Amino acid sequence: MTASLPTAVLWDMDGTLVDTEPYWMAAETPLVESYGGTWSHEQALSVVGLGLDDSARILQSAGVRMATHEIVDLLTARVMTALGEQGIPFRPGARELLADLRAAGVKSALVTMSMRRMATTVVDLIDFDAFDLIIAGDDATRPKPFPDPYLQACAALGVPPEETVAIEDSPNGLRSAIAAGTIALGVPHMVSLTGVGAAALWPTLEGRVAADIAALHAGHARQIREDAAQ
Repeated sequence: MTASLPTAVLWDMDGTLVDTEPYWMAAETPLVESYGGTWSHEQALSVVGLGLDDSARILQSAGVRMATHEIVDLLTARVMTALGEQGIPFRPGARELLADLRAAGVKSALVTMSMRRMATTVVDLIDFDAFDLIIAGDDATRPKPFPDPYLQACAALGVPPEETVAIEDSPNGLRSAIAAGTIALGVPHMVSLTGVGAAALWPTLEGRVAADIAALHAGHARQIREDAAQ
């Protein structure tokens, strides 16, 4: 029997769909340094997957004397400029998997803590109809690692969370997806995801197709049935 696909696949953006994390780090470092502070690689990693307001508060603690919304606006503008100049740096296999899932009729949502204007910029640069829905950082009632962004996406799509697969690259993003009740797939990029609790960890999306997502979905459903029978 062919494994059935999930009703929807929910994609994180930064670090999962597109490799923008270096752009964020390149924007954060000179900002902190302009106020006489230092911004280590470890500090940069600590904000991966966080909501932008939370990241801004961490930057304030590193010495940036700007309001939270000013920091968010400045960083977003700098990353959007980098995207405009350098194009969309897709993560390996991400565009191909997204296209294959769309061809198979699977609903898709982009669930990101980036601002909507940035998420829309990325989506508009994709050369096919990639997403049914965007839940951005300024849409979420509470940011990742709270479950709200994924629950909002499921509600808007009319899909139970357990019938979705969420793809994430950060611990905070995975925690959000797990708390929402999705089948959480971790694809680590800059930060280890070991021990966070993902349903599966794939080292890369390269070479992955819709059938692999179907197998993950079916395996998770089978595990739930086996657990319930014990």
